[in-house]
Amino acid sequence: MLKDYNLIVITGATAGSKTSVAAHLAYDLKTEIISADSRQVYKTMNIGTGKDLEDYEVNGVKIPYHLIDICEPGYKYNVYEYKRDFFKVYSSLRERGIVPILCGGTGLYINAVINNYELVKVPVNEKLRAELKSKSIQELEVILRKYKDLHNNSDLDTTKRAIRAIEIAEYYSRNSFVGDNYPEIKPIIFGIYFEREQRRARITERLKFRLENGMIEEAQAMLEAGISHQDLEYYGLEYKFLSWYLKGDITYDELFTQLNTAIHQFSKRQMTWFRKMEKEGSEIIWIDGNLDMESKLKLIKSYL
Repeated sequence: MLKDYNLIVITGATAGSKTSVAAHLAYDLKTEIISADSRQVYKTMNIGTGKDLEDYEVNGVKIPYHLIDICEPGYKYNVYEYKRDFFKVYSSLRERGIVPILCGGTGLYINAVINNYELVKVPVNEKLRAELKSKSIQELEVILRKYKDLHNNSDLDTTKRAIRAIEIAEYYSRNSFVGDNYPEIKPIIFGIYFEREQRRARITERLKFRLENGMIEEAQAMLEAGISHQDLEYYGLEYKFLSWYLKGDITYDELFTQLNTAIHQFSKRQMTWFRKMEKEGSEIIWIDGNLDMESKLKLIKSYL
């Protein structure tokens, strides 16, 4: 029964229609959605991050959503800030008697709130950065692996991200912290699932659509607004390859082929992360993505 849970989670790999399912469920339950996506926090980055904002309107009703469009592009938002912002929104909704839906595919963010990870704001270590700046991404990977298992390879998207990940890992290795005083989360977690080949086909089709419907222009507009190529590439995946294309480093065909491969690899890492969550004790109820919306909702609500 829903009274046994205080958070509904809708997750799954990219291109899995999570947002649409969450919005329809929110409509039926008269609740609100909190996003769990590390890049949808940024304003103007709509197509590249796959916000699908049109999905938040169901039967003419706009479903309230949170933690989308809260930062300017160029800012380096992190999991510490996400956890803080999540509980701010979550507590407000619970005070109103609402059991919110957490929707997204950033497993690190989901884990941070449902397992109450101890997180602190890690300061810049200029000495360490100076020591690492000349190292290759391969050398940085070797260093980072000494600190932790890499379940999320986005830390290795760029040397800048890898150096920051090492900086954080080094800080945690030398400091101990008192846990945050956040409410206990009792989640029920649903994952939208497609078989591998179907998932790959959906990713490819979605990428074609986004490239043909403004994703390149979105990245160009960000550059014209003053965002550097370095910052664009920091956001990884779509924006990294779009930056390379707009600099003339790769052709359009290379953009499509390389980015398509990278998103497939990202999807595989997401599924690895979800299996890790299950092994660590988080039960995920998998919902067949091929079911029609009515059947998906009926199945989900049968657990609530």
